[in-house]
Amino acid sequence: MKKGLFAVLVLVLVAAFAASAIYLATYFTDSAKRQMEDDERANKVMEQRQEYIESTVDTDPTETSFNPYGIPGVNGFEDEYYTPDVINEPENVPERPVLESGSDFLPWYQELHSENPDMVGWLQIENSKINYPVMQTTVDNANYYLYRDFDKNESVRGCIYAREECDVFKPSDNITLFGHNMKDGSMFAYLGNYYNKSAWEENPLIFFDTLNESHVYKIFAVFKTSGTDGVGFAYHLMSDAKDEQEFNEFVSTCKKLAFYDTGITPVYGDKLLCLSTCEYTIDNGRFVVAAVRIT
Repeated sequence: MKKGLFAVLVLVLVAAFAASAIYLATYFTDSAKRQMEDDERANKVMEQRQEYIESTVDTDPTETSFNPYGIPGVNGFEDEYYTPDVINEPENVPERPVLESGSDFLPWYQELHSENPDMVGWLQIENSKINYPVMQTTVDNANYYLYRDFDKNESVRGCIYAREECDVFKPSDNITLFGHNMKDGSMFAYLGNYYNKSAWEENPLIFFDTLNESHVYKIFAVFKTSGTDGVGFAYHLMSDAKDEQEFNEFVSTCKKLAFYDTGITPVYGDKLLCLSTCEYTIDNGRFVVAAVRIT
């Protein structure tokens, strides 16, 4: 009797284990499928918005080819950054339509801004995958777009977004934009190319439009630092310099940490832009591309 009861108990446990295994396998398979579907949807929506921008801007875009730009090694943790064989430097700044008198926004951003008022601009580096809207929220809602897409849905890619304390429109002396270093080459992964000076020589310009103005920046320093408080260079904390000395010290630190000399030194009164992403060769690392506005 005891043996029969024991056998029944074993069979019940085996059946429960099998059912649990099937449930877990189904759960993780469904989760992976949902993640793939979400990624595909996000990519499709972003492509549609990029096509909208390109179709409404009065310019003659050059053809570009995309590679897995800027991925630090195979697993995202190596010290070597992949650099494309060829990066074509844009010969001319793209022409933009003249802003109509009395209009608040550049015409091609009006519709996108109506979809999400958190959009404050558009960032592009030609011959790269960096071609995205820029978002910004208030200080009490910091890092909102770290893991949310343009439609405010959860997303591992998040959005490119400006530090909350920066004034994008005034603008501040320094505007810091954050983005993920994605292994698939999207978002700010391309920035890793600038680890090598040849990439900067071939593609030194950054196009950053606000909602009502178009501007071009030129990279003056590329560096890495720790994002740990009290350890690394807190580049993101400088929005408006209190005086010329503070501005010059900021520029000097950027150039001191730089991987190579670009020969460019911004002066007090210039407007700066820092693109920031994760860097994996140091603990809590940050990879920063610093640029100065030239038009």
